Amino acid sequence: MTMSPKRRGEQLMVPRAEFDSYYGRPIIHAPSWEARDIAGYFFLGGLAGAGSFLAAGAQLTGRTRTATGMKISSLAAVSLSAAALIHDLGRPARFANMLRVFKPTSPMSMGSWLLSAYGPAAGGAAISAVTGRLPRAGAAATAAAALLGPALASYTAVLAADTAVPAWHGAHRELPYLFTASATAAAAGMALLVAPPYETAPARCAAVFAAGTESLVVQAAEKRLGMVADTWRGGRAGTLLRAARALTLTGAATAAIAGGRSRPAAFVGGLALLAGSAFTRFGVFAAGVASAQDPRYTVVPQRESKARAASAPS
Repeated sequence: MTMSPKRRGEQLMVPRAEFDSYYGRPIIHAPSWEARDIAGYFFLGGLAGAGSFLAAGAQLTGRTRTATGMKISSLAAVSLSAAALIHDLGRPARFANMLRVFKPTSPMSMGSWLLSAYGPAAGGAAISAVTGRLPRAGAAATAAAALLGPALASYTAVLAADTAVPAWHGAHRELPYLFTASATAAAAGMALLVAPPYETAPARCAAVFAAGTESLVVQAAEKRLGMVADTWRGGRAGTLLRAARALTLTGAATAAIAGGRSRPAAFVGGLALLAGSAFTRFGVFAAGVASAQDPRYTVVPQRESKARAASAPS
């Protein structure tokens, strides 16, 4: 006996089954990275990379105190960033082992090589600026660090988005822009701390641009994520990201309004920008962990995507 095809307008007698996993267990493994190490690695790498870019601009425009301060800051940040990564890996030999392979399709492999190339450049730029020796070599190192800096600031977003974690992979288009804007805000904040107010005009402009860009990118990411955006808005991640938004906007406004005239205002604005950038990285990290722990965020978006693909005209 054959079943006649369902007529148009008829409804299924059995409702669609609700999603549930086996005993509510996660379908994918949550990131095993330590938040303090890896989220800190994300933040410090971004601060270093964007800082080198600002340092090169300051050098070209004659803002020598800003340039020297940012070069020292970038060297310190990338050193701490590497230390955090090695601490999470467990022992230094594991980082060295990653350099045995050069794989352009692997964000981890390319990031390891990028970090290894950027570190000496940042070190050479800082040492030359502090000692005043080998100015030509220092200028070359400054240029190399500035060229590698944007990649260092954003590659960690590609690394996170390349995983199966829903809150990261679902925002793979926006995450690099978010990390770059956050890194720019952090570097601008550091410039406000280390430079005299009369040299901070470019940093203040960068802070305003980064704060506005970050707000727009977060909105775009949440829109693309759909239901997974709940992990960005709720729980620990939501608290961190709301604090990050408030700190970044406050820091940028303080810097823009009074940072060029008042050293205390520049200091307060710089600290707020740095804290906001750090909270952004820790908030995104927390959202990723939360999305991996709840199986709904893995399966439901996949089913919705499959349904949209099936209903699309061929």
